[in-house]
Amino acid sequence: MAIHGVKHISTYIHRKPDAVYAFASNPENLPRWAAGLARSEVRRQGDAWVAEAPFGKVGIKFAETNQLGVMDHDVVLGSGVVVHNPMRVVPNGDGSEFVFTLIRQSGMSDQQFTDDAQAVAKDLHTLKKLLEHHE
Repeated sequence: MAIHGVKHISTYIHRKPDAVYAFASNPENLPRWAAGLARSEVRRQGDAWVAEAPFGKVGIKFAETNQLGVMDHDVVLGSGVVVHNPMRVVPNGDGSEFVFTLIRQSGMSDQQFTDDAQAVAKDLHTLKKLLEHHE
């Protein structure tokens, strides 16, 4: 099994972890902050969710609701490839640290990995602005 490069991308959000988790773990909210994953309405299909991503139609399956702030999710690409995305919200002072772990996919160039990381950082910035302006 090959080892892949990893980038932990995080942002501080001045909201309690339970509020951040409640919003970010709801797939229906993805189009409001996760442009890299959902460009349109996210709808339920069986035990997963379906969205139109910048790279085509995808299936999304989140971890079960939990008290630990774990929002890991698998994205099933049109090709059938499954991309696992670890995501967490943890307490940090009066607010939360939101962490997305980006795992470099096989065959991904350095530039593609950098572009992916920048897209995730932009999405997390959008999430931060959205949640901090709704206090």
